[in-house]
Amino acid sequence: MHCPFCSAVDTKVIDSRLVSEGNHVRRRRECITCEERFTTYESAELVMPKIVKQDGTREPFNEDKLLAGLTKALEKRPVSVEKVEEAINRIKATIRATGEREIPSRDVGEQVMKELRELDEVAFVRFASVYRSFKDLNEFREEIDRFSKDSSS
Repeated sequence: MHCPFCSAVDTKVIDSRLVSEGNHVRRRRECITCEERFTTYESAELVMPKIVKQDGTREPFNEDKLLAGLTKALEKRPVSVEKVEEAINRIKATIRATGEREIPSRDVGEQVMKELRELDEVAFVRFASVYRSFKDLNEFREEIDRFSKDSSS
């Protein structure tokens, strides 16, 4: 780590502490040359797999798209921002846990539906109706019936 004051290469760590619920490390450093002190933060860089879309194209995982989809489904629903963030973190953890370098977009969609099912029934049905491209009212009704049956068991 270069010193931000004198650009010297040698610095020493004086103190390390976990922050952000253990997701980051805060380090106090001191420059060997100018003796100035500064703080750095360290976090793990976890690589998300590429998403393989239905048409076969590949694109990087995009958390903003995930948030947009959840937000659209949850529009005007009584679900807190914290709950949405927790759901996104669970989806990302599940995707990362596969260990795959590429994952079908369908798998991501299924994870989103699983989380929405827990968060809000109306949002789940909204998302499912778009995601599964219901052709008519009967398909919509079948999904609601399936959801109702799963919820009661």
